[in-house]
Amino acid sequence: MTDRPTTDRNAILAANRAFYQAFTGRDFPAMDRLWASRLPVSCIHPGWTILFGREAVVSSWQDVLRSPRGPAVQARNERVSLYGDTAVVLCEEIVGDAVLVATNLFAREDGEWRLAHHQAGPVAEPASQILTPPDRLPPGGLLH
Repeated sequence: MTDRPTTDRNAILAANRAFYQAFTGRDFPAMDRLWASRLPVSCIHPGWTILFGREAVVSSWQDVLRSPRGPAVQARNERVSLYGDTAVVLCEEIVGDAVLVATNLFAREDGEWRLAHHQAGPVAEPASQILTPPDRLPPGGLLH
């Protein structure tokens, strides 16, 4: 008997890694396959307005990946929160010398984990303060 939460977590982390591989490799066909095709999708690139709908989101990724000076992006410190057929991956993105934080929302579509939302933005805290372990959060659990 398999442990479904563990299997799902592994599949979600694999999908998250595939997202960053497609991003860094400028692989638009792979990026396109990662996004849900029937579920509602959205994306907030750093400094952009909110994008709603698959056509707008996928088109934005095509523009981002076409850029010859686009950065290599590496994810680290991935944390998965699983909610049935949806999951959130919180992670840090390393882009050159900058650290961003990202939220990647995955949903199960046709038995596969697909992206439904991505948001990334810069942080003001030093890298050592990012993704503070729950036991080190201030009272009330809020960081701000």
